[in-house]
Amino acid sequence: MRACGNTPVQSRLSAEFKPIFRNPHLLTIAGSYWPRKIDERRFPALRREYKIDASTTLLAFEHQPSSAPRGQVVFLHGLEGCADSGHIQSFAQAALVRGFGVHRLNMRTCGGTEDLCETVYHSGLTSDPRAVLEQIYRRRIGPAFVVGFSLGGNVALKLAGELGTSELMAGVCAISAPIDLAASVRQTEKRSNILYAQRFVGHLCQRVKRKSKLSPHLYSVAGLNDVRTLWQFDDQVTAPLFGFGTAANYYATQSATRYLDDIRVPALVICAKDDPLIPFEAYDHPAFLSNPALKLIAPEHGGHLGFLSRGNERFWVDGVALNWIDGVVESG
Repeated sequence: MRACGNTPVQSRLSAEFKPIFRNPHLLTIAGSYWPRKIDERRFPALRREYKIDASTTLLAFEHQPSSAPRGQVVFLHGLEGCADSGHIQSFAQAALVRGFGVHRLNMRTCGGTEDLCETVYHSGLTSDPRAVLEQIYRRRIGPAFVVGFSLGGNVALKLAGELGTSELMAGVCAISAPIDLAASVRQTEKRSNILYAQRFVGHLCQRVKRKSKLSPHLYSVAGLNDVRTLWQFDDQVTAPLFGFGTAANYYATQSATRYLDDIRVPALVICAKDDPLIPFEAYDHPAFLSNPALKLIAPEHGGHLGFLSRGNERFWVDGVALNWIDGVVESG
């Protein structure tokens, strides 16, 4: 396991990951479908709507512990995920047991919120979680941490870099984050990843078709049936919609690699070396050696968000990341 950077809690993060499988595709698929849930009888959900602007309302589900919270954790899901994603459910449950409040955020149009948002989300859209953090900060309910999975991890790290030193965010954790968007999108075009690519592209195109009925002035379905790759989708839909021009420019400007040097809050980054969707070379970025705020944990195995461990501690990432958050809170 590779670990770079220094934090006051480095000794707590030494637990080796012992995968339930070694095949990265099996881990990726199992991690996506493994049953996980929040005990809502003990930690009931409060539905919160965050008004971002006249055409954008975000839906989040908030849970608080029974006693005064030690802090707050805001979760950002991955591509075509939602607030109910399994990775978020198990982490949120563990965080609540440890005394943290949690906020499961649906990105724009996700989790059945297409009628609440005129525009969709993208891989670098940091204005929305920032607005949520601002409202949490005004409530004075403890330090806030942002935890992002996959695409949400890129958003989380980019936001941390944009904020630098800020009272809005006490720390950030990114898991299986595609910090070099262009490289990761190209990775999905490999023959071994064709099932993932087809699933992502299919879901994204269906979303655009649904949105075209709600906002025909923004979304066109012309040529959509010819889209076969994520790059083509972003070139035809995402980049023009958000003013990036081309997919290449979108990836270049929105990748977290541009912002790693500017992160000043404690940041924990976890990515498996065998992640089938993320070329690990992206994590050779010099910031992981030069920026003391960053800590990288890179197990040999884990697939993409597939950190299922042998033994009783099934959800390895949850424990490692929460130990790290505990340490940041105690040292702060």
